[in-house]
Amino acid sequence: MTVKDKVIVITGASSGIGETTAKLLAKHGAKVVLGARRATRLQAVVDDIQADGGQAVYQVTDVTKPAEVQQLVQLAQDKFGGLDVIFNNAGIMPTSPISALHTDEWNQMIDINLKGVLNGVAAVMPIFTAQKHGQIITTSSVAGIKSFAGAGVYGATKFAVRNLMEVIRMESAQEGTNIRTVSLYPAAINTELLHTITDKTAKRDMDAFYQQVGIEPSAVANVVNFAIDQPEDVNVNEFTIYPTKQA
Repeated sequence: MTVKDKVIVITGASSGIGETTAKLLAKHGAKVVLGARRATRLQAVVDDIQADGGQAVYQVTDVTKPAEVQQLVQLAQDKFGGLDVIFNNAGIMPTSPISALHTDEWNQMIDINLKGVLNGVAAVMPIFTAQKHGQIITTSSVAGIKSFAGAGVYGATKFAVRNLMEVIRMESAQEGTNIRTVSLYPAAINTELLHTITDKTAKRDMDAFYQQVGIEPSAVANVVNFAIDQPEDVNVNEFTIYPTKQA
């Protein structure tokens, strides 16, 4: 397995997709460096990984703050001597109709879902460029490949991430830096993402929908593991992950 011994930074690692992926990768021998805003939850994840024989450290990280993301990446280098992968997974989804004008939530989504990813890219790009290898994995959304009423701004951030990852892939190929990119397009995955919805109608509808079709975060974790496990000269760069029941 090429996952074994790789040093992997994961943001949004205190629950859901990030937590599940961290545990799976560590089980397969990766050295994981976890970032999120909740220290207690991060410590619990690290404790679980170490109890299972894995290697993990954490640092409280707000992805909207470039310096904190840089510090998380530096922790990976200081603790494990290098860096192979960053999984930009932190995100929020306070969906609502545009006409509701939840402008504060619009800005939060832009800051976390888009700028947070850019901060991750900026933190690892000098390292990956210098060593001429590395992998950038980012959680977009099925809302990043098709449009949904109620998800206008959320979808806009996720469409932007899709474009960003593809351009990084193209430019790396042109520049000969061998940086691989992966864009993930999850559909209804049962995580804490729904907890960020404040619009009452949107929350009611999404809760009902996810109760009908939602699947567990392990579905995405398995895809991340597969992507990392590919040979360095293979870039499997886009994955849509649907529940079988979701139309």
